[in-house]
This record gives sequence, C-alpha cells and structure tokens, in this order.
Amino acid sequence: MGRVRTKTVKKSSRQVIEKYYSKMTLDFHTNKKILQEVAIIPSKRLRNKIAGFSTHLMKRIQKGAVRGISLKLQEEERERRMDFVPEESAIKIHEIKVDKETIDMLAALGMSDFPGIVEVEPQPMVPTQGFGRGGGARSSSATNTTNPLSLSTKLRLSTKFSPSPLPPPPLETTQTPEAETQEKTRKVDNEAPKTDFCQKGKIFIGNLPNWIKKNELSELFRQFGPIQNVIVINGHNETERNAGFGFIIFDGTTAEKSAMKAEEFDGMEFHGRVLTVKLDDGRRLKAKAEERRNWVDGQDGVDYRSKWHEEREGSTKAFRKVLDTQPENWQAVVGAFERIKKPARRDFGLMVGYYARRGDMHRARQTFESMRARGIYPSSHVYSSLIHAYAVGRDMEEALSCVRKMKEEGVEMSLVTYSIVVGGFAKIGNADQSCNMNRAEALVREMEEEGIDAPIDIYHTMMDGYTMIGNEEKCLIVFKRLKECGLTPSVISYGCLINMYTKTGKVSEALEVSKMMESAGIKHNLKTYSMLINGFLKLKDWTNAFTVFEDVIKDGLKPDAVLYNNIIKAYCGMGNMDCAIKMVKEMQKERHRPTSRTFMPIIHGFARAGEVRRALEIFDMMRRSGCIPTVHTFNALVLGLVEKRQMEKAVEILDEMALAGVSPDEHTYTTIMHGYAALGDTGKAFEYFTKFRNEGLELDVFTYEALLKACCKSGRMQSALAVTREMSAQNIPRNTFVYNILIDGWARRGDVWEAADLMQQMKQEGVQPDIHTYTSFINACCKAGDMLRATKTIQEMEALGVKPNVKTYTTLIHGWACASLPEKALRCFEEMKLAGLKPDKAVYHCLMTSLLSRATVAEAYIYSGILSICREMIESEFTVDMGTAVYWSKCLRKIEGTGGELTEALQKTFPPDWNAHYSPEANYESDIDDEPSNGGDNNMFLAGVNDGDSDDDDVDDHDGIEDFEQRLWV
Repeated sequence: MGRVRTKTVKKSSRQVIEKYYSKMTLDFHTNKKILQEVAIIPSKRLRNKIAGFSTHLMKRIQKGAVRGISLKLQEEERERRMDFVPEESAIKIHEIKVDKETIDMLAALGMSDFPGIVEVEPQPMVPTQGFGRGGGARSSSATNTTNPLSLSTKLRLSTKFSPSPLPPPPLETTQTPEAETQEKTRKVDNEAPKTDFCQKGKIFIGNLPNWIKKNELSELFRQFGPIQNVIVINGHNETERNAGFGFIIFDGTTAEKSAMKAEEFDGMEFHGRVLTVKLDDGRRLKAKAEERRNWVDGQDGVDYRSKWHEEREGSTKAFRKVLDTQPENWQAVVGAFERIKKPARRDFGLMVGYYARRGDMHRARQTFESMRARGIYPSSHVYSSLIHAYAVGRDMEEALSCVRKMKEEGVEMSLVTYSIVVGGFAKIGNADQSCNMNRAEALVREMEEEGIDAPIDIYHTMMDGYTMIGNEEKCLIVFKRLKECGLTPSVISYGCLINMYTKTGKVSEALEVSKMMESAGIKHNLKTYSMLINGFLKLKDWTNAFTVFEDVIKDGLKPDAVLYNNIIKAYCGMGNMDCAIKMVKEMQKERHRPTSRTFMPIIHGFARAGEVRRALEIFDMMRRSGCIPTVHTFNALVLGLVEKRQMEKAVEILDEMALAGVSPDEHTYTTIMHGYAALGDTGKAFEYFTKFRNEGLELDVFTYEALLKACCKSGRMQSALAVTREMSAQNIPRNTFVYNILIDGWARRGDVWEAADLMQQMKQEGVQPDIHTYTSFINACCKAGDMLRATKTIQEMEALGVKPNVKTYTTLIHGWACASLPEKALRCFEEMKLAGLKPDKAVYHCLMTSLLSRATVAEAYIYSGILSICREMIESEFTVDMGTAVYWSKCLRKIEGTGGELTEALQKTFPPDWNAHYSPEANYESDIDDEPSNGGDNNMFLAGVNDGDSDDDDVDDHDGIEDFEQRLWV
C-alpha cells in the first residue's frame, strides 16, 4: 500500500530538520529517538511517520536541493560536502592486493618489479539480500566470485602511480566486429531520447462542482469521442462529494484527437463553474518511473511485496472503495469483502461497522465470530462496531452482553464504546421503558468512576433520550448537570431544550430558551431555527413561522433543504400555493435538490382545494426535477381529494398509480375507505376493504375504523358489531376512536342503553374516554330525552379532569331545547361563558331557535334572553344565513305581528341583502299557511345541530385523517 503523508507530517518533519539538523542522521531509529527527546507527539504512529519522512528528507538533502528546506541550510550542507577531506585515502599506494593472474600479466608486460604488489587469493562476494521474495534473484547477477577491485581499476591505478615502462611492441589495431557492435550500443544507450510520460487520449478537468457525478461528466464530454473511463477524485473528508477535479480517458483510434479537441473547450461553463481542461502532462507515470528508478538504485526504502500480497492489497483497496462509494449496494460490498483472500482485523472491523450502520446485527455477529474463528482477537474498535449494531437494532441486552465479554477478555472500554451504549438506551424512545434511561445514567456514572470524563456529547445524547420519552424534568436536570461539570452549553445543548419544548407544544418556553441562548452569546444555526419553525407549524401559527424564517435571512444564513420544506409546508397551510411554488423554484436556484417531501404538501393542497389539474401539473414538475413519484406522493393527492369528498377523482388516482407502476399501500386504501365512510356509502367501503385484504396488505385499527364509520353513518349497527367481532378475531384492540364511532352510532338512533354499555366496556378494558366520547354519550342521552343522565355525565367529566368544550355545551343546550326547557338552556349557556369558552355561531343558532319557539309564552326571562343574545351576536359580528333569517322572521311574526323590539334587534343579525330578497308583506299569507312547514324548518335545523353534534365522529374522522396525514409525511 502506498504511503499517505499528511500536511502535518510533512510540515513537522521540515521544522524538526530546520531546528535539529546537527543531531539528525540518515538512520530511522536514531531519528525516532531524537524526536522522542525534542518533541511531544501524541501517538507512536504519528511519531514514526514524522521520523520516516525526516530520514527521507535528510537523504535527499545529501544529494541536492530540497523544496521546503531553507536555502541557508542547504548551502551550508553543500559547502561541507565539497570541503570534505577523508582521514584515510581510498587509494592506498603502499600496498596493492592482486591475484595471481594479474601478477602473470604484469610480468608479461615487464612490470614484475612494481613496488607494493602483494598476491592474495580471490574471495567470493557474499550476495546481498534484495527486497521482497524476488530480491535475491534481482541481485544474483552481482554475486560472481571476483576480486573486490576489478581488473580495469587495478590496471588504471598501476599505470597512474608506477614508472613508465618500456614501450611494448606495436600491436595490430584492428577492431573485431563484436567490439564495434558493443561500442555502437554504448553510444545509443548514452544518447537515448527522453521518455514521454504523457498518456495519449487522457485529459485533466479541474474546478468541477463538488456534487457532480460520473454520468453527468460523461454526458458532457461524450460529444468529443468515445470514452473509456471517467475518474472523479473523491474528497478527503466527505467521500460522497468529489475533490473538484478528475480525469477522462478517451477510447478508440481517435482518442488523441478527441482529447485535443476537448482541450479547445478550456474555460467552458458547466453548472456555474468555469472548467479547466488540459491534456495529461504525464505527472502520474513520471512519478511511478522515478519510484522505480529509486528502487533500482536502492534509495526508496520501500518493501516491495510478493504477488500474493499485492493481490490481497488490491482486493482490500477495492473493498474499501466500494464501501466508500457504494454503501447502499449491499451485494457489491459483500462481494468485495469475500474476494479478499485473507482479511485482516481492520477489514473485519470495517465489515462489522458496515452491518452496524445498516442495523443488521445478525450478520454483524456472524462476521465477528468468523474473525474469531480465524484466530484474530477483536480490538476495542471491533467490539464497539458490534455493540453499535445491537444499538441500532434496539437489542440493548445483547449490547450489554458484549460489554461484559469485553471486560472478561480484558479489552478496555473506550469513550466511543460508552457513547454508543448510552446513545442506544437513549434512542429507544419508548415512554413505557423509562428504565432504559436509568441504565444510561448508570453507564455514565460507571464511565466517570473509570476515570473517563464524560464529554458534552454524552449529555446531549441523554437530553435527546429524555426528550423522546417526554421527561421534561430529567432533561432540565441533565442540562443543569452539564453546567455544574464545568462544560459550557453549546448551540446543540440549547437546541436539545428547544426541540423538547417544540415537541411538547410549549413554543413559548422554546422562545425563552432561544432568548437565553442569545444572551449567552450563542447564535442560532439552521437546526435550531428549523425546530422553532416546526413548533409554530404544529400550532398552525403561520405568521410566527415566517417571522423566524425572516430571522434566518437577517442572520446571513442560507436556508437548507429542510428549512425550505418547512416554509413550503407553511405556505400550503395558509393556502398560498403560488408562493409555495415560487419557493420551490428559489430552492432550485440555490442548488438544493427538491425531494418528494418538498412537493407532497403542494400536491395535497391543490387536491384539497379541488384543483386536480394543478396537482397533476406539480406531479409533472416533480418528475422534471428528477424526483420519482412514490406511493406517499400519490397518497397526498388521494388524501386531498378525500377531504373534499371528491371520491370519483380519488378513485381515478388509483388508475394513475397502476400506470406509473406504483402499487397502493395500506394508507391508500384506508384513506379511500374513510372517504366513503364519511359519505355513508357502506357498499363502497366494504368493496375496497375486500381489495385491501385480497392484496395481502396488513390490516390495522385504522382500516376497521373506516368500516365502522361507514356502518354507523348509514345506521347499520349490526354490521358494525360484526366488524368489532372480526377485530377481536384479528387480535386488534379497540381504541378510543373505535368506541367513539360506536357510541355515536347508537346516539344517532337514540339508544342510550347500548351507548352506556359501551362506556362500561371502555372502563373495563382500560380505555380512557376523551372529550369526544363524552360528547357522543351526552348526545345519546339528549336524543333519548334523559337529561338527568346527561347532567350527571357532565359532572363525571369534570370529576375526571375532562373539561367540556363548545361542542359539548352545544349538544347539551340542544337537549334542553328539545325538552322544551329554554331556561335550562340559558343556564347552560351562562355556565359555558363562565368556563371561559367563547360561543360560536352554532351555539347562538341553537339557543335563539329554542327561545323563539317558546317566546309566545310571555315570560320576561325569555325576552331578556333573546335581547341579550342578539347584543352578543351583534358585538361578535355574527350574521345568519338566509334560510335561518326566514325561519326566525316567521317566529317573530307570530310573537310581535308587524314588528317590535325583538324584531328590530334580531334583524341586525340578518344578512345585508335581507330587505332586497325578502318582503314580509308579500309573503305574510303564505307564511301563515306554511305554519306546519315551520316545524319542518325547525326540525331541519335540529337535524343540522344533531349532525353538528354527531360531527364528533366527524371530528374523530378529521383526527383520523390528520393521523393518516402525519403518517404520510413520515
């Protein structure tokens, strides 16, 4: 594996050489000891890297100039090298050791009396060990048995220092053909041309956008010729983004021409960037050639491995590359791991960590045991990865067993291990299992006892855990403990508090935390702003949500995709769909890619407004933006149409889903069933229930709620009981919504005994009645005329801490009106106002109709009641519709004849166009004749009130739809 030297290593090595050059040597181990003495280095690995690179630089300085080292130091080294005089000369003339063959040759030349010649036996040279397994083979050519001094050297030395001998007889100067060939070869070798390292057909591309992918780059340069390969260099810290440059290698016979043609487009604009396009300068191949040359010279110090090691190293590199670039491709990662012939501990650790991130604790355990079977002992890092797998899989008992195993084997638990276990307990998020947070607290105490200081991240994890289980008190205790430990709260600390308050609906407290954070000098980030906006969105407070968004812009922060999605949702909640679409375009302009979550509120908003055409246009816009419609996107469209009761168009969406190849899920069918249930169409509801079950989808309580609602709306209570029996057979428990629907169904029929029996069943099964349950039961009592039981139910509600709402009082007032007791209705109305509830139009409508029906009985309290209610309606600016105005005018005509104080007061609540559309004189006779129909109008009004009361199940219906909507956004 090639060396990876960071900027820290290089910079540190140069500084050490500059300061301690006189101490530094050419030996790695000596330099390592020097570093131990002169520097404080946190790890052995970093120290070895600095020592190695320092040794490398020292060797380079001996040869010549080195970049990054001061010129003064290098000049001193050059002068020292040039002025160096050895203590003993390498040429010793007083004694020359030669073999017998050389002495014979000198005798033949007449130089046998040369002084200092000593005959020695030739000694064979010990072969030097090369690098790697093939090192000996490469050096075997130099292991012949020769004298340390070659014959030519000995001859040169002897001719230089001996006296001139007699001239030998002239020899023939004829050169053999072999000698001429050798001479020519030597000249050719000396005059060899420089190697061209440039790779033909390869270009360099710089200044790329960090988010660009290979396919987009390939599409851009395919116009110049066929492409063999596209190389995009990944970023160092963020592998999902590139480093801003890459290479393209063209293919075919015209590869070189294609590259030259592409170079002409240097400076072209691509996604807002001016690209740099250049031909390959051969830097990579040249570096490899220099590395090879250094190896031949024995100067690189690299241990070249065998072919088996190289293959394993290549497989390891391929595995890590797949792990970085294709983590979502499970089969590619597993295949790359299995191709490693003998994985090391680090490879096993990476694989266990990969399974941990996926939450696949079984395969993580299998890989862990496979590593142990090979005799590789797991390290703390591998154990931490396995514990992380169990933590992600929410199996904390197995995680704790791994912790115990670590302690038994003597493997030290690190801060990361403690953080993973504490985070695992905190993220379970089950309010019924608050004991998990107690275990997390015990682990933090154990960590402190072991001498490991808990970092601030541990406290943040604990605060998140208490937020998930809704324990506000413990969350504040942890925040206080954080400050007591001397840690300074950060924006994440305050963000945990803001998140807790916004999730519990206490946005005012979240704003106080925000002010506290700003007073501490800590600025908001995008996450804290998003939390505040989410809190206001839950309260449907659009104005404050936009105010927070304006604060984001004022602070100079650029909104991210999450913040844009929240603002789009706010616009859709206000019904301002055009602004929502503009926000999507602005989001694209800021280079944020919209997702299906971005378009779903817009689609749902248009569908809810009945504008199916515009909703489908947003569908097309979403496809053009690169988002593929999912079942959740279609569910948003179906939900909007169902809320507008446009069931035919909602069913047509199912056909659109079939054409798009998207299968409906449980939410799709349940939403359509709820729509038909709201219309009371039991046949259609059961038809889609049959389709639901035939497609093998999982039945849940929401599905049966839709069936029960359809049965109760149409008055088929026996069918509703059959549905409840099937729920019991499917082991689906009945919740509060189910009981509310059933009680309201019996209330429509006025069967108070069945409703009371259901109330008793709720208490036996431990299901707590809510305000809708009590309102439906009071409606049943009022329908049956049992006002005494209705009054007792109000008292029972208050005793249990359930406060009546406006709908409850409206139902009770209607019951007293039906019982012809307007004084009781007036008293109930006064109690409602004393409870702090503001009457709505339905309350005034019900109470006024009741009083007018009894006004013929000349009682003072009825007249005063009518006048006081008229004043309140006028102050609240309530006006009735034309039908109600006509009915009330008929009642007034019976009371006062041609007019009076009541008529004058009550007509102020009539519509503005009352006089233009209605003439009492012209219709007086017909009004008298239509006296029986007045009762019909009154009954029609009372039925409307009953529908309003039974809209408790509509309220439940709406809550159920809102619940579907929340599940849809998840």
